[in-house]
Amino acid sequence: MPYDSSPLAQEQDLSAIAKERGVRYFMISYTDLFGYQRAKLVPAIAIADMQKDGAGFAGFATWLDLTPAHPDLFAIPDPSTFIQLPWNREIGWVAADLVMEDKPVAQAPRVVLKRVMKDAADKGLYIKTGVECEFFLTKPCGTLISDDADRAAKSCYDQQALMRRYDVISEICDHMLSLGWGPYQNDHEDANGQFEMNWNFDDSLITADRHAFFKFMARSIAEKYGLRATFMPKPFPTLTGNGCHAHISVWDKTGQVNKFHDANDEMGLSRDGYHFLGGIMRHAEALSAITNPTVNSYKRINAPRTLSGATWAPNSVTWTGNNRTHMVRVPGKGRFELRLPDGAANPYLLQAVIIAAGLNGINKAADPGKRLDIDMYQLGHTVTDAPKLPLNLLDALRNFNKDQELKEMLGVEFADAYIKLKTSEWNSFASHFTQWERDNTLDI
Repeated sequence: MPYDSSPLAQEQDLSAIAKERGVRYFMISYTDLFGYQRAKLVPAIAIADMQKDGAGFAGFATWLDLTPAHPDLFAIPDPSTFIQLPWNREIGWVAADLVMEDKPVAQAPRVVLKRVMKDAADKGLYIKTGVECEFFLTKPCGTLISDDADRAAKSCYDQQALMRRYDVISEICDHMLSLGWGPYQNDHEDANGQFEMNWNFDDSLITADRHAFFKFMARSIAEKYGLRATFMPKPFPTLTGNGCHAHISVWDKTGQVNKFHDANDEMGLSRDGYHFLGGIMRHAEALSAITNPTVNSYKRINAPRTLSGATWAPNSVTWTGNNRTHMVRVPGKGRFELRLPDGAANPYLLQAVIIAAGLNGINKAADPGKRLDIDMYQLGHTVTDAPKLPLNLLDALRNFNKDQELKEMLGVEFADAYIKLKTSEWNSFASHFTQWERDNTLDI
């Protein structure tokens, strides 16, 4: 079920929780527009004031479209998200919502997600999602995988390589078990040094909060063992990149009836399910600016064949049944998997843009187009009528900027801030001189 947003839930006393659990400090955390996690460490004796008024931040100091002249930004902790750090029981983590002058900050990712969730709830819809988090364990430098013996061309599900990192993976999984997330499998992924960990799907806000915490936890446990966990989309040129596949289903307001499911349909999808999927297809070229938010992201979805023989990433806007070579697959009745997002995706904006595009699809009775059952890695060149995904971040941002419907669903103030800051990031990248330029144009 969704988080309890009733006044009683919001009035849970974090001070009392601290006394009951032996918490000495609270980490009041929010995620900015670029996906960086920001926090203040607050002694338990001061948490009552923070719960009432929020922890103060200078918004310009993080990736938000604010200036040094803006008033104080306050992070109001949501007590329903409280997590006692399993690896340091003295600290309690709480996700926060951003306010300024007593008003929600419209561009704040968690605020954006809650806004589109309300739009869904107003239609009697309750979205459940799950994510598949892929990451590399590297040496502290970040440029070398942590396991020198992990060299196989096809290293996916490698039993020995998995066991050589048993200490890290099992500790993270143990923590998820203790938190009640329902983790159900962990594996060595397709690339050397790459892993994936899965836990149960849930309410989209719960999934987003857990996704944010998971990234913090994975990095923290990796550091404990002298390693580095990176979710960078494509850290190694010849290896498969880090995806963050999202599984989506839509339920009635009780969360008990799957409104995507139709037992009489060949794919097991209802009319609303097809329309929601149609919204994803309709807005794919624009929403990629959020699901694939970095310069590096486009080295994953437009990559040449990797060492293993497949990129496991799409480059065209297509959908299919149980076939992993397309942007969207329908692996079972009443749900589908979006394979476009990567490890850099903002946990909150990822959920928000999926819901926004899907709701727009329902509003417009969008047609997802024909299903393709071919192997896109082998025969994708024969598909001439499917849009191609953007080749770079700038193209994606331009597509997003042109997609007025999607911007309005997410909130124009957010969209303008995101496009502005991300365009600035692209300009910074474009002004950077590379070794390739020196190697190939020095003597022209």
